[in-house]
Amino acid sequence: MHIKPSLITRIAIGKGVGLVVGLAGFLTMPHIWPESGNMIRWGILLWYITVGAVVGVFGVFTWHPVLHLPMPWWFRAPVIGAWMNFVLVFFAYDAMATLLEMLFGPGSLMTSPFWFVLEGAVIGWIMGFFATWFGGEGPETVSHTVQP
Repeated sequence: MHIKPSLITRIAIGKGVGLVVGLAGFLTMPHIWPESGNMIRWGILLWYITVGAVVGVFGVFTWHPVLHLPMPWWFRAPVIGAWMNFVLVFFAYDAMATLLEMLFGPGSLMTSPFWFVLEGAVIGWIMGFFATWFGGEGPETVSHTVQP
């Protein structure tokens, strides 16, 4: 469904998917973890919108300049999503551990906040898929001709 490769479309689609994911977290958080505050809820909402924007922007790069390897969307987007959530775990480790303990019970294998890294990879893949489908990828997303 490539209309015309566009970086703006990639970013908008990535942010749109991030909005959907972030809203899901924002709206379900009080039911899963009633003691969670508004700060963590708003943080999750805005975080995934930001992740979508980053996935969208990085769609310009289809070739790694140092390693001289191709970077298709299905590799690039999950790596970005995983990396962003890896960083998030460092900022909100305790809150995420509490959330996962509420979901899966204490002592469960699933209580490690680093599971959010895998979640970030999956969400990044979804963002990359839709951003590439609707906005294209590569340098042609930033090159355009202005019509008089």
